[in-house]
Amino acid sequence: MAERPVLRVCALYPDLMNIYADRGNLLLLERRCAWRGLGFRLTGAGIGDAVDPDAHDLFYLGGGQDRDQVLCAHDLVEHKSAALHAAAARGAAILAVCGGYQLLGRSYELADQTIPGIGLLDLTTVRHEGPRLIGNVAIEVELPGLEGPRVLAGFENHAGRTELGARERPLGRVLRGHGNTGRSGAEGARRGHVVGTYLHGPLLPKNAWFADWLTATALGLDLPLDPLDDALEDAAHRSARRAAGV
Repeated sequence: MAERPVLRVCALYPDLMNIYADRGNLLLLERRCAWRGLGFRLTGAGIGDAVDPDAHDLFYLGGGQDRDQVLCAHDLVEHKSAALHAAAARGAAILAVCGGYQLLGRSYELADQTIPGIGLLDLTTVRHEGPRLIGNVAIEVELPGLEGPRVLAGFENHAGRTELGARERPLGRVLRGHGNTGRSGAEGARRGHVVGTYLHGPLLPKNAWFADWLTATALGLDLPLDPLDDALEDAAHRSARRAAGV
């Protein structure tokens, strides 16, 4: 009998980088794996912890307050950058939300200091003194393995304006909301299996289809995965879209 696949997830700084209920993203992944008979193994990596790039299929980095983000940024560069680059190079999936998304870039300018990023994505972020970019948001995305464009819906709340470098592509096109800068029409960034986004809410319970894409991508499984009764998940997605006006 074939051994069931196990989704091995590494949550980076789960105690410091977890606002707007983003821990719900991990819970949804766990439940959907269990309902499909897939294994799920969650490992946390905090300040000073080394990360094995070959021990995990999916790395997750949430958002945090500025003080915690600064603390994690220096640790990320010193202790985890090389491992995350190696993991991405071998095809592991990485999902980073808000503050985590900013730290995947080259730098984040915050007041009078420049916070280093790990350069996994070609982008820079500057904290803007103008109004925060807050509200419900919906974006149109196209992902490998899925037919046609899909809609991701969530909630954004960030003072940072993120500019993508010339060789970087956004995760999606803004349908409603602000996105990376409030004017570019772009939201997030994606390079291969590395995804960064400002969508909180949390993201995955509002977009179960995207959670399935992450799972399949991380495990190297074909889409679609075995179907589930997604009546509640579909209702949550429709509600998030309505809130964003889509």
